[in-house]
Amino acid sequence: MIRLGLRLAVSGGREALLRLLVTAAAVAIGVGLLLTTLAAINAVHTQNDRYAWFNTGFTAASRVAPADREAAGATVSGSTAGSSASGGEAGAGTTASGGAAGSSASGGEAGVGSSASGGKAPMWWLTRRDSFQGREIGRVDVALTGASAATSPGVDRMPADGEYYLSPALARLADATPPEQLADRFGGHRIGILGKDALPAPDSLVALVGRAPQAVRALPGAALVDRIATTSPDHCDDCVVGIKSNGTSLILTVATGALVFPVLILIGTATRLTATQRERRFAAMRLVGATPRQVSVVSAVEAVAAAAAGVALGFLPHLALRAPVAGMSLSGDRFFPSDVTLTPLQVLAVALGVPLAAAVAARIALRRVRISPLGVSRRVTPKPPRAWRVVPLLAGLAELAVFLVWHPGSVPGQIRGYLSAFGLIMLGLVLSGPWLTGRTAALLARRTQRPATLIAVRRLADNPTAGFRAVSGLVLALLVMTATVGIIGTMTAERGRVEGGPQFDNVLTNDLSTGYRRDGLPAAAGRPAPSGLVDALHAVPGVTGVLLVHPLDAPVPIHVADRTAADETVAGETVDCRDLAAVGVFGHCAPGAATAYVPFVWSGFVDYSATEWPAAPYTAEQLTARPVVNVVVSTDGSQAAVEHARTTVDAAYPAIRQSTTLAEGRRLAGSELRAYQQLAGVVILATFPIAGCSLAVAAAAGLGERKRPFSLLRLTGVPLRMLRRVVLLESAVPLLAVSAVAVGVGLLAADLFLRSQLKYTLHPLDAGYWLAVAAGLVAALAAIGATLPMLRRITGPETARNE
Repeated sequence: MIRLGLRLAVSGGREALLRLLVTAAAVAIGVGLLLTTLAAINAVHTQNDRYAWFNTGFTAASRVAPADREAAGATVSGSTAGSSASGGEAGAGTTASGGAAGSSASGGEAGVGSSASGGKAPMWWLTRRDSFQGREIGRVDVALTGASAATSPGVDRMPADGEYYLSPALARLADATPPEQLADRFGGHRIGILGKDALPAPDSLVALVGRAPQAVRALPGAALVDRIATTSPDHCDDCVVGIKSNGTSLILTVATGALVFPVLILIGTATRLTATQRERRFAAMRLVGATPRQVSVVSAVEAVAAAAAGVALGFLPHLALRAPVAGMSLSGDRFFPSDVTLTPLQVLAVALGVPLAAAVAARIALRRVRISPLGVSRRVTPKPPRAWRVVPLLAGLAELAVFLVWHPGSVPGQIRGYLSAFGLIMLGLVLSGPWLTGRTAALLARRTQRPATLIAVRRLADNPTAGFRAVSGLVLALLVMTATVGIIGTMTAERGRVEGGPQFDNVLTNDLSTGYRRDGLPAAAGRPAPSGLVDALHAVPGVTGVLLVHPLDAPVPIHVADRTAADETVAGETVDCRDLAAVGVFGHCAPGAATAYVPFVWSGFVDYSATEWPAAPYTAEQLTARPVVNVVVSTDGSQAAVEHARTTVDAAYPAIRQSTTLAEGRRLAGSELRAYQQLAGVVILATFPIAGCSLAVAAAAGLGERKRPFSLLRLTGVPLRMLRRVVLLESAVPLLAVSAVAVGVGLLAADLFLRSQLKYTLHPLDAGYWLAVAAGLVAALAAIGATLPMLRRITGPETARNE
């Protein structure tokens, strides 16, 4: 029977071969999209793994034990004194003599390294964030205490004092930019380019900078480490850099629910192509003596042959899509093309799973033939769908409602809960679609008298499952799109900030505090400003003002009359009024005041340009001896001025987070939301083409299955234009009816999720969403209309003959 099935599949005439090719092509599209989705998920994981080494110093496993840290600290202190005596320690730790001092210190550190990590000398480590022209730079400062230090990915050896490595993208920027704007930040000289293993993405801006031990040790946040972190951030509780477990789970949840499910619908639709003709042929085989088991084997062989050919062909669209997917920013950065790969287990699962699913679908499709060989030819009307099909949909919404009063405490519990709820909602919409289609058709049948509409709704009422199957993929895509846009749009609106005006693009600020006390004041701040810093900044072409912000010893209640700053009731810092006026964007002092009280760290989210701040009881000279918590620099907005000033400030005050313009600060604060919006765009752009493919396949298959009834109608005098209206209405009725339900369910699910998880209320969707929905529905109707010219060719008189 297997050989007979293969012969029927490939040697059954032109129609059989065409059926095989069309089914294989449709399955290939679905498999290609499924493989691409899995490869993109793998790329997210691979990219996240390469963030691991940035977390060295943050993770407890990489840090040296306290006893060994004290020993290393004593040795480094000794080396500091030696290098100071020789004039090698120059503050920045970038001179040749400073490097020699670091080397001389390493002799005393070898014993510490051996006791700490099997012969590896410890090193001082600090991961920092810098910026250049609005792009983030990941910077790692290291200070070797011995020759046998652990080696980070992407380099052959760690840089010594005065040496540094740059990523390819950052090296290109440094070569094309005046050194005072970028390269001078790293000091010394470049000794190489970071390899791919050290870079999360092709465009990553990364610097690995070698410095003297005493220079790094003095920086807040520096840690003594004896090994490089290798644990992926999504499996690391202490990690700071990279995508944490909840972020990765979000990406995987959205990708799985929004892409894989519609792809599986496309594959399922493709395997049911020409199901009616196969049912008739197999019924004829039953009439001539074939057993149900033999018919099932032949059916399974035909389905598996088409599905296997589709799986093999599916690797072609996957290979064609690898480069475009690598260029997408699913996680905020592009992928290396080699990251967009499949695991052998995934290839095996798809290669075996799709043909197996096709065989199961074929067996289920022939249940009437197995019961009776006359069941197909008699065309008994199937039982109408029952109302129980709505139960999974209601259960998913009920689960989301339960989370309003009881919420899972752990992130994995939340992921499982919400994934199961949205899974039930999607499954429920697919199951309830036929029932909703049948109820809509019955309602229209009672209210219409037009022949085309009556024929269409009667056919839908007769078999609503077949009518809904054609549009199920598009309806599901609409549900996913509505929920995604609703959730992310509300998050953006709730977390959005006042822009403040274009002047914020021109102002640099930093934060030199190492945390905050219980009263809200900085726990520690930078040293008083070096004597030449302000003059050096004023000498930069394009700098218009310099403001040093000093912390108070205790919070001071203040009253501000300006409505914009009405919420500011406590001052934590003080400034010189002349410098405040020069910067301009943060308001001005009360008349006659020399210094003023101001609120805590300015972020640029509120426009204080018209605010008058109360006077403080200090003189300008008294402030110069106080620590500095912020260095604010206003410029004329030119990139040269911004970057030169940034380099100057960062050389004087190295910090974990280097100076940024206020506009850059706003963008960094909204980077997570932009990643979510990017993900929403990917979902929308991916699900609609997938759903469109499902609709086109289903529409073509539906015409092929009904060509004989349509041919008989034409022979009885029904005009061709009426048949075209019938076909269009048979798809338009379930599409529009169930789409309305999908939009409503998507909005309700989004609101329940926002209320239970984020304590937000759903915001109205903007006009762009409704335009996208309207365009998608119009495109769907156009896809259906594109199949209408086939009616004339497939409904000729010769089609009406008995097969």
